[in-house]
Amino acid sequence: RAAAQRSARPAPISAAARAGGARGRSVRRVGPRSSLEEARSALQEARSALEEVAVVAAAAEPMPLEFPSAAGTPSPLGPSVAAEGGGINFAVFSSRASAVWLVLQLDGLDLPIREVALARSGDVWHARVDGLPLSGVRYGYRVRGEGGWEDGDRWEPGMVLLDPYAPLVDGRRRFGEHGSAPQWCAALEGDGKFLGTFDFASAPFDWGAAEASREAIPLKDSVIYEMNVRAFTADESSGVEQSKRGSFLGVAERVDHLKELGVTAVELLPVHEFDELEFQRFPNPRDHMVNTWGYSTVNFFAPMCRYASAGGGPVAAAREFKQMVRTLHENGIEVILDVVYNHTNEGGDHRSYNTCFRGLDAKAYYMMNLGQSEQLLNYSGCGNTLNCNHPAVLQMIVDSLRHWVEEYHVDGFRFDLASIMCRGEGGTPLSDPLLVRTITKDPVLSQVKLIAEPWDAAGLYQVGSFPNWDVWAEWNGRYRDSVRNFIKGSGNKSAFASALAGSADLYHYNNRRPFHSINFVTAHDGFTMMDLVSYNSKRNHDNGEDNNDGSNDNLSWNCGKEGETGNGDVLARRQRQCRNFALALMLSQGVPMMVMGDEYGHTRYGNNNSYGHDNHLNNVQWAQMGGEEQQALTRFWSELIAFRRRHPSLGVEHFLGDHDITWHEDRWDDESSSFLAFTLRGKDGAGDLFVAFNGHEYGIPAPLHPPPPGQEWHRVVDSSLPAPRDILPEGRRGPFDGYKVPAYSAVLFEAKP
Repeated sequence: RAAAQRSARPAPISAAARAGGARGRSVRRVGPRSSLEEARSALQEARSALEEVAVVAAAAEPMPLEFPSAAGTPSPLGPSVAAEGGGINFAVFSSRASAVWLVLQLDGLDLPIREVALARSGDVWHARVDGLPLSGVRYGYRVRGEGGWEDGDRWEPGMVLLDPYAPLVDGRRRFGEHGSAPQWCAALEGDGKFLGTFDFASAPFDWGAAEASREAIPLKDSVIYEMNVRAFTADESSGVEQSKRGSFLGVAERVDHLKELGVTAVELLPVHEFDELEFQRFPNPRDHMVNTWGYSTVNFFAPMCRYASAGGGPVAAAREFKQMVRTLHENGIEVILDVVYNHTNEGGDHRSYNTCFRGLDAKAYYMMNLGQSEQLLNYSGCGNTLNCNHPAVLQMIVDSLRHWVEEYHVDGFRFDLASIMCRGEGGTPLSDPLLVRTITKDPVLSQVKLIAEPWDAAGLYQVGSFPNWDVWAEWNGRYRDSVRNFIKGSGNKSAFASALAGSADLYHYNNRRPFHSINFVTAHDGFTMMDLVSYNSKRNHDNGEDNNDGSNDNLSWNCGKEGETGNGDVLARRQRQCRNFALALMLSQGVPMMVMGDEYGHTRYGNNNSYGHDNHLNNVQWAQMGGEEQQALTRFWSELIAFRRRHPSLGVEHFLGDHDITWHEDRWDDESSSFLAFTLRGKDGAGDLFVAFNGHEYGIPAPLHPPPPGQEWHRVVDSSLPAPRDILPEGRRGPFDGYKVPAYSAVLFEAKP
């Protein structure tokens, strides 16, 4: 993400390779070989500097505009309309602070108008301020503590910090534009500053009558489309007006494409507030890039402010996110959020980026080892690791999740690097992690889709073994590898067969089901599907790290020529391989997930780690969809998704038995064999399905047995044929006197009267 692609394989990518550059303010670094005296000296210098900043801040005169204040209450956390006495109540957690001040700023005023000292109840600091407007107020906290660096504290009392529970976040207004920050940002700390805000003045959002009676789509019936909000419509060719490109409203406006494709859910890359310009805070090899993926959370409650249309700000972002969700729901499409509760934007101890958690209570929010020079533990590969099972952090995560379900009506979550949620405060793996258990048993969260990315960046690999209580689904990285290997002709048909049948070797225990496997061939990180069949090696030079970032183990095959080519045979083979991958994905038991752009053959020209490119590498190229080959591939995906959704033998609830499937195979131990055929028995009156995959460079006769009495085989798919004959929804009726499966191709037959 920050520098290197995450791998779903047992061999972890090193944290150093993933961490790439550092972020934030320059701090003297104490290396592992420094003496104790040097370390103490550096710490004393840092603390002295912080004390000087605090003195300057304390000397600043607030404007004489007054609002009455009182102690308020410690609950709920964040801002709220006070239940008694009117006014706005503010409450924030910090177990180690010795003093906390609320800093207020209003629309039309560039400087803070007042600082209010907060009262303390246990580990929560709070105050009520009367007379404040119900919207248009920005706020943050200054925090002072007694401990030093050696104690795990990172106090910066002169800095105004963001509230972890801020329901909205204000800052820059336009994506990737330095000059789009309101004037108050410069008055505080330049246009990289974020403050909390709220909107208690607007009328409740109108979700429409249909929303109240809307029923969740069963996970087994889901077809997931992983996508990036900005990249979906940022390109001019999207046809979306300029003010809406790359926004929540842009997604709503192009819902027609998603509906025509036939997917049942979008899985949105992070939409929590993040700082897309974090790479540009200091000179480094990546300072030419913009964080377009968003895996660097600033706040877990607020929708991304710069995904509002026309630079509309945080209130507009919240309203337009709801409009997007409502539109998707009206079109039968659910919304799953990719959430990053494993690290934050604040980086490590070297060039840290202090915006919130570090300055509030670093030791509570982050995993640490005070006995090493780099105290922050780095299981995320991004410099820090959220201390997920600490009581306060756990509660924040649960509150955040419930907020997105109850306030924004989202239908589920995909948890990035979810294995970090299975680590204790010192990083030790837990067999019964309290956070995962709490989410699973929560009366609200247990009713939505819960999907784990079951690994982290430090080697904790839990595909098939993530703590699940028979509720959690998992990104199945082993499925991806097995399918890639077989389709490109590397054999291992046993693994391929297991993947097609629902990965019973991983999930057939307790009450787990095939749909607990989220099947995917490609994802946002790694090669696109077209690049998977076009490149043997990554091409990440544009990332500024000498092609050292991203995975080197892609299990890809260029079909005979590396990269771009005019060779017609190679191009035809690539199209065929894309269809083969699509067919395997949509015929597999479990839940298929495809990636935005794969439907038309999007290429990143071999870049398998494009997190920092706000351009054609990531953005959907709508104009290309009009090309003959692109239209044909999109049609293939759409028809295939429709076939899957209407055939009851696909996406079944229980694992397959001998009465459900017949494997036409007697060479299971032949590792060199890349041919596999099977018959899937029809359910609920539907016909049998015969399927064959040929990963060899020569054609092979298919063992097409006679159809059931009174029926004929209908050829639905032959990936070797040109469009539109490659897929015929109603099928080409037989009889067939045998059928030869051409090289690198796949076929699907359906038995019908």
